[in-house]
Amino acid sequence: MKKDKKSDIKSTAPEFTVEADSDAVRHLAEGRHGDPFSILGRHEWKQQEVFRCFLPRTTRAWLENKARPMQRLPGTDLFECLAPAGEVAAHYHVIREVEGGGELEFTDPYSFWPQLDSGEMDAFHQGHHRYAQHMLGACPHRVDSVDGTLFSVWAPNAGRVSVIGDFNDWDGRCHPMRLHRSQGIWELFIPGISHGHYRFEIRNAQTGDLIIKTDPFARACEFRPGTASLVTGEPQHQWGDQEWEQAKSAGGWHARPMSVYEVHLGSWRRNEDGSFMGYRRAAEELCSYVKHLGFTHIELMPIMEHPLDESWGYQTTGYFAPTSRFGSPDDFRAFVDHFHQNGIGVLLDWVPAHFPRDDHALAAFDGQALYEYHEPIKAGHPDWGTLVFNYERNEVRSFLISNAIYWMKEFHLDGLRVDAVASMLYLNFSREEGQWLPNRYGGNTNLEAVDFIRQLNEAVGHECPGCVMIAEESTAWPGVTRDTTAGGLGFGLKWNMGWMHDTLDYFEKEPVHRKFHQEMLTFGPLYAFHENFMLPLSHDEVVHLKNSLFGKMPGDDWQRFANLRLLYTYQWAYPGKQLLFMGGEFAQMEEWNSGTALSWERSNETLPSGVHTMLRDLNLLQHEHPALSEWDHDARGFEWLSGDDKDQSVISFLRRSHNEALVIVLNFTPVARDGYRIPIASPGVYHEVFNSDSQNYGGSGVENRGDLHSEHVPFHGREHSLQFTLPPLGGVILRFQS
Repeated sequence: MKKDKKSDIKSTAPEFTVEADSDAVRHLAEGRHGDPFSILGRHEWKQQEVFRCFLPRTTRAWLENKARPMQRLPGTDLFECLAPAGEVAAHYHVIREVEGGGELEFTDPYSFWPQLDSGEMDAFHQGHHRYAQHMLGACPHRVDSVDGTLFSVWAPNAGRVSVIGDFNDWDGRCHPMRLHRSQGIWELFIPGISHGHYRFEIRNAQTGDLIIKTDPFARACEFRPGTASLVTGEPQHQWGDQEWEQAKSAGGWHARPMSVYEVHLGSWRRNEDGSFMGYRRAAEELCSYVKHLGFTHIELMPIMEHPLDESWGYQTTGYFAPTSRFGSPDDFRAFVDHFHQNGIGVLLDWVPAHFPRDDHALAAFDGQALYEYHEPIKAGHPDWGTLVFNYERNEVRSFLISNAIYWMKEFHLDGLRVDAVASMLYLNFSREEGQWLPNRYGGNTNLEAVDFIRQLNEAVGHECPGCVMIAEESTAWPGVTRDTTAGGLGFGLKWNMGWMHDTLDYFEKEPVHRKFHQEMLTFGPLYAFHENFMLPLSHDEVVHLKNSLFGKMPGDDWQRFANLRLLYTYQWAYPGKQLLFMGGEFAQMEEWNSGTALSWERSNETLPSGVHTMLRDLNLLQHEHPALSEWDHDARGFEWLSGDDKDQSVISFLRRSHNEALVIVLNFTPVARDGYRIPIASPGVYHEVFNSDSQNYGGSGVENRGDLHSEHVPFHGREHSLQFTLPPLGGVILRFQS
């Protein structure tokens, strides 16, 4: 029988393991494939191995130094190569000839097994993860001596997620990610990536809508108006603040002076051309300035990435990214380091209560409510047009707690001022009847938010010893600074909003009318020790037609300056820690404008510079006299001498520590009081250590020079009293000598 010759001819036509019109290939080409590892990478096939790569804009491709040509599946961008099992390296190289010329070589991302740890993913979903940024986001990563970046993102409602960036022409078909289905977390290790711009391209599973999002865990973002995330690699900054960090971890800040200079970094000062001053230059100039003034800390208004300058940082889109307005994350590390090496702490304003609706950020992250509440009535914040974090979701708790710890661990920050705590605590905050949903007991408390806050403060206390959490809480919620084990919220400090409003309302009144409002001064000490208080004169009080602090003061220019000096004397002598917004130290006349620098030309004028000098002396006084700080949060630290001299609008009280007592006397009228008598607790000799009317501060110079001797003259229920001269619109501090 004659043999068919055709059977002896070996076919030269390529043999393909998949069909060009198969669903898998079509979904890859359309950017719809939710399981790319099922087709891409290395696979067994008929006792061989097949290697597949999806390579748009590619003319030819090879494996292993061009030793193995890859065949293009006709009509597609899918290339494949067959090889005997075990002959190709575990993490093989692909060479592609790109359209227009040139070649690119890379290690195939689809040659790597899953990298995420199941225990870490579980902790994230359980709300217990304190370092979720080590798992999610864009993390430097090494696998089998191959360096690159591990991208991962939580997007449980996605049908497909891809990494897009300047390394793949922003093409979502190039780097689709692997899904951990039970976790709703997507990952992809991309070798060779150590820097670059990127985003996540997300296709919603239900609607098919395509969404482009920045990374919620991005360590850096591009300069506005750009919104891309940045791969940063490992930090390069070498810290030099070891001594500061060691002292901080020992704690004890409650008993020490804490005077805080609040700063909006974009408008404190600007470069000569009007551009933003970067972190490194600001470190030099701001630190020198604050150190001269004697403040113990600065507090930065939010410097997390945000798209709109006018939001002052309170509409955060990049929770893990120091804003690129002022430089890189390493630049910010250098900023904090410089302050620490000069003995000054750095606090940061943090916004866990709400986030903006910007399409590129957290809102409806994977096409559905994820970080925000599902119910529209709970999700929207009426005051700010923002979205409220869903504290019922464990993953949101892990996100926020990790974020808080991140700023203190990664950047050595000394604490966070937590914005808008009251809006978190109450379901009906700024909402009318019918605009809110009650809790399971029918009340207005956001039970999940309360639990979250306690969990947050416990985690920070454990992970960041010596750091302070400060609550901006404007209601009478009990136990804000009480330990969580005793039913409190666990904050270290609470802004004393009642003191601030009462004090400013009082000072805005003409002195002749102040005698009718003495209770504004005397009511505060009744609750001064219910919480650990900070006394704020913050940015919120000098914007939106509220006038500057100087502008609030009544009278002619001399009286306005005297009132302002008296205000600061009262603030620094009162029980609690102090916070003053920038510009107040030199009596800025205008309201704060975030779009321009402060009016520095005014700071050189005589009377404004006097205020500056006085604040420096008040800060120095706190360090010299423990009575002004040691028992700030202990009722033993305060005692009334007289609070009922309404007709003369004068109050007097004691500040105490273990070893010292100071007498504070404040005159809120422009009338000097010669021979003014006060009761005293300890007879003997007193000496004036401070007088806000000093000529050094721009005052009239009504001072008490030399020794002041007590008299055995009963007064206000005490056996001894003291006479001295009380300056107009002035405060004096007397120290018991012997």
